[in-house]
Amino acid sequence: MKEDLVLPAPREAVAGTPPEPLLVTEGLTKHFPVMGGFPIRRTVGQVQAVDGIDLTVGVGESFGLVGESGCGKSTTGRLITRLLEPTAGKILYKGQDISHAGRKKLAPVRSEIQMIFQDPYSSLNPRQTVGKIISGPMEINGISPAGGREARVRELLEIVGLNPEHYNRFPHEFSGGQRQRIGVARALALEPKLIVADEPVSALDVSIQAQVVNLLQKVQRELGIAFVFIAHDLAVVRHFSQRVAVMYLGKIIEVGDRDSIYTRPRHPYTHALLSAVPEVTLAEGAGKQRERIRLAGDVPSPISPPSGCRFRTRCWKAQDKCAAEVPPLVRLDGNREGHLTACHFPEAPTITAREEDIVLDPALVALEEGTEGAES
Repeated sequence: MKEDLVLPAPREAVAGTPPEPLLVTEGLTKHFPVMGGFPIRRTVGQVQAVDGIDLTVGVGESFGLVGESGCGKSTTGRLITRLLEPTAGKILYKGQDISHAGRKKLAPVRSEIQMIFQDPYSSLNPRQTVGKIISGPMEINGISPAGGREARVRELLEIVGLNPEHYNRFPHEFSGGQRQRIGVARALALEPKLIVADEPVSALDVSIQAQVVNLLQKVQRELGIAFVFIAHDLAVVRHFSQRVAVMYLGKIIEVGDRDSIYTRPRHPYTHALLSAVPEVTLAEGAGKQRERIRLAGDVPSPISPPSGCRFRTRCWKAQDKCAAEVPPLVRLDGNREGHLTACHFPEAPTITAREEDIVLDPALVALEEGTEGAES
């Protein structure tokens, strides 16, 4: 009978104390140039994908990053792993500034910060076997584990719930969920301290998503690895993350522990996000009714974002101050320690139903008014 795998003891913080900071970003910024002009191409603008964000991820912590598509989540993840060069700001890993570190200085850090990519199909080389894909990072970093690399790869396959005998198979022989497990095994190959998971389940069937999220949660818990979990699915982030940051148009607009963000949000955009989460009602009138918010329009262009608060063009509480001043990310009165919000006129800390729904979408208003007129 095969013996159970013995995993290292988790690296946990002392009860009642916050975890030691592992990764800190200060004013992290990434602007992409927009080229135009003829016959001479020149820079005619900047896409402000990430614009001055401050984050702290503790040792062994699971940190969620949520927001609409195009808000800068994936760019932030690639900046943290140094797959992209930041335009400005700092990235501190264990107190060491790696913002613009060269290849030689980054070499020892690369093995400690790994990434799980969004697409399990394009992130694996179709010409390499599973064994080659997972052992590749060990070869590049000159790591020869006890018992050999093949034995370590087979052990990793078993850890992520795959058959060790699949060592010589190719990616096309696996399903989407199995391919993502291979990606997880590859990320674990170098025993990292931090893993950035960029929407790791968004390309998978709903039936498979729970399996992959539970696997990541098991890895995070048993190996004590810190996670930056990037997703737009609020339910998945709530299940996985201990702390959550909400992004909008390249800015962090709210950050706090899971319970505070999901039950006592303060920023209007966070309220709108949570009101859009589907809810199953088992019986009519059962439980508290949630607020209902329908925003107008799309996210503004990151090439020319609004002045002041970037959410003001879609916010029902916007005033002149919102256009003139950028709201700082600060703790508000009544919020729990560590819950920060960037809003001049924050909402009440509750998500229960209002006396009147907030519906800013003109098309929806017209549709509902037409329906009411037809019924009368």
